[in-house]
Amino acid sequence: MKIMIYDNAEQVAEHAANIICRTINSKAKTVLGLATGRTPLKTYQKLIKSHKQGSVDFSQVSSFNLDEYLGVKPGSNNSYRFFMNENLFKHINIKLENTAVPCSDSDKVNQTCHQYEQQIKQCGGIDLQLLGLGTNGHIGFNEPSSSFASRTRVVALASSTLLDNSDLLTDQEQTIDKAISMGIATILESKEIVIIALGEAKAQAVVLAIEGALSASCPASCLQMHGNVTWLLDQEASSLLTQKHYYQLSQQLLAC
Repeated sequence: MKIMIYDNAEQVAEHAANIICRTINSKAKTVLGLATGRTPLKTYQKLIKSHKQGSVDFSQVSSFNLDEYLGVKPGSNNSYRFFMNENLFKHINIKLENTAVPCSDSDKVNQTCHQYEQQIKQCGGIDLQLLGLGTNGHIGFNEPSSSFASRTRVVALASSTLLDNSDLLTDQEQTIDKAISMGIATILESKEIVIIALGEAKAQAVVLAIEGALSASCPASCLQMHGNVTWLLDQEASSLLTQKHYYQLSQQLLAC
């Protein structure tokens, strides 16, 4: 794992966007895995800016989103399809038909999950997966106790996740406590993974994921088993790392 520590969220987003742009520029038909929520927003803003400046072309890119709330229609303001359209897809030249978000309002949800896995395989797998980190260590909506062998499926959301995401919901009367999520095994099959963690609230999850034991209690610890993972942290998120000085020295060597 590469542990990269920056002064602030702006620098983290700049580096994340640079990695994504570099991947697309080296492979026009890149398959991206994308995340939602507050964490990737600045990165998406940087990607939009790079596209408008002519630095990256998304016309042949495909994407798969990590998750979607169960039972929410794609046109709903609460859906992750809406989130992705508004915060990224509408502002770049990606073809909407090449962007996939789990369809969670289907009557045959288990079949939908299986089909999502098949779609990813048919595209040759995910080249670069972007992740955020939950305060409880989740990645995607793989909450603590999720199997490292899990695949795309329906999951129950932890109370801490519901609380963290509550202010992102526009309809507070709608009860959303389940989702479809890519599984941990699906995520680990990505050729490259970039995970972003920002702020003091993520510091405990960061130290458990990077320096702790492999454990379903911290789903992100599974990333220790992947051969090409880059952690992008701000100072606050990295504050509890016991080997922080070593990571910073390694980062300086990578910059040489």
